[in-house]
Amino acid sequence: MVNELNGRARRRIMAVLIKWLAHAGFQIKADGKTIYVDLEKCGKASEKADLILVTHSHTDHCDPDKIKQVRASNTVVIAPADCVTKIDGDVKTLKAGEETTVFGSIKVKAVEAYNVKRFRSPSQPFHPKGFGVGYLITVEGKTIYHAGDTDMIPEMSRLGHVDVALLPSGDTYTMDNLEAADAAVAIKPVTAIPMHRWNTNPQKFKEKVEAKSNIRVAVLHEDEEIQVP
Repeated sequence: MVNELNGRARRRIMAVLIKWLAHAGFQIKADGKTIYVDLEKCGKASEKADLILVTHSHTDHCDPDKIKQVRASNTVVIAPADCVTKIDGDVKTLKAGEETTVFGSIKVKAVEAYNVKRFRSPSQPFHPKGFGVGYLITVEGKTIYHAGDTDMIPEMSRLGHVDVALLPSGDTYTMDNLEAADAAVAIKPVTAIPMHRWNTNPQKFKEKVEAKSNIRVAVLHEDEEIQVP
């Protein structure tokens, strides 16, 4: 009984750690589990995964070889339906608005992610509505929002409480720094982290967010990790 209580106490105080791997790829460690989001070829992912999330099927977010590298026999993979043919093995699919709980303690909800102003040709957005998703990941009492590839969209202001928002800011295919800063202010997370940055200067994102809010901005280097406050 004492050991069981000690185990529960350890779980209650376990930190939630977020590491930026590269581009839109992150490793999240919490509740004794290792979670990856949007694995792609440049990120250094070495630990075996308990949970892998994929926001959409573009190769810079869904690298089948990297997924295979960290996947174990009991790894849960969640991705949009059009990723299934790219990823070997079982894949659980979620549409925007759907949610699931894995390992009894990690809640994953898919949310909208799409372009409203970035197009590959007239009327053809790079990421049309329904193509990909973002995720709300709730673990250890903290909610992490990975926005996927998206412009600023109305749904962002209706996400509810967010502890950490991972927001694309590289322009061309997603929000730029200033739009991502406006999104952060609308979402009101405790902490915001710019990602999918291409060659843009993330300090512009940081400056605008901090000028308009009390949100903490963490500009990470590749393979840098922070603890969720």
